[in-house]
Amino acid sequence: MSLQGKVALITGGSRGIGAATVRLFHQAGAKVVFSYQSATQQAESLVAECGGPVHTHAIRQTLSTPEDGQALVTAAAAAFGRLDCAVLNHGIWPSHDQPITTMTTDQWRNTLSTNLDSVFGVIRAAVAQMQSQAQSRPQTQPQSQPQSQPQTNATKGHIVLVASTAAQRGEAFHADYAASKGALISLTKSLSSELIAQGIYVNCVAPGWVATEMSVDVLSKPETSKKLLSLIPLGRPAHVEEIAAPILFLCTPFAGFISGEIFNVNGGAVLVG
Repeated sequence: MSLQGKVALITGGSRGIGAATVRLFHQAGAKVVFSYQSATQQAESLVAECGGPVHTHAIRQTLSTPEDGQALVTAAAAAFGRLDCAVLNHGIWPSHDQPITTMTTDQWRNTLSTNLDSVFGVIRAAVAQMQSQAQSRPQTQPQSQPQSQPQTNATKGHIVLVASTAAQRGEAFHADYAASKGALISLTKSLSSELIAQGIYVNCVAPGWVATEMSVDVLSKPETSKKLLSLIPLGRPAHVEEIAAPILFLCTPFAGFISGEIFNVNGGAVLVG
């Protein structure tokens, strides 16, 4: 599972799934750039934990427009000179129930601008960066590899989007969130068809309920928690490392024949593939 010599950008990396992903990518040998919005202390602690600025770099960046995404990729590529993996993990989930008849335009736009518009900006810039560095790379004859080893010569980059089971089944009173995450699934499939022939892999991880700061208010309420967990055959929410590990796998040579896939990580609560 080595990513030695690779550079990864992980959005929303200071907490939760993002922080767990930063740790695993660092352990796999990658240099990691991650974004955060307000958790400065947690971001600084994570950088120190993962080898300091020589190995890990934190960028404070609001992500709500395509231009924000472009700015982040520019800064990330400048930090370590290239970009091999982009993990689109950031997003918001308004925790209050909101019927569609009373959902404000501001809530709808805020959710979609963060969860979709900025994702578009990051991906557009990341793909351009991956293509440009591949074109500038010296052409060498591929070295033969043992048959037991994955073939990696044509790989130019990996993109992993983080969606949700809400993207697949919908979520009552959270139409804004479900719509934004559903768009990421369609984006994954479209981009895979467009980019895989160029050696850029695009996949998606769709978590179910995960024990994070974002979900603590819901999961800490006994009545709500009992109802939610009854829908998960495994009977518990995921640990953040259980989402980070599939993200890491999809960026390794061992996932060399996987593209356009929606990787369900939901404790057996399989509803839609």
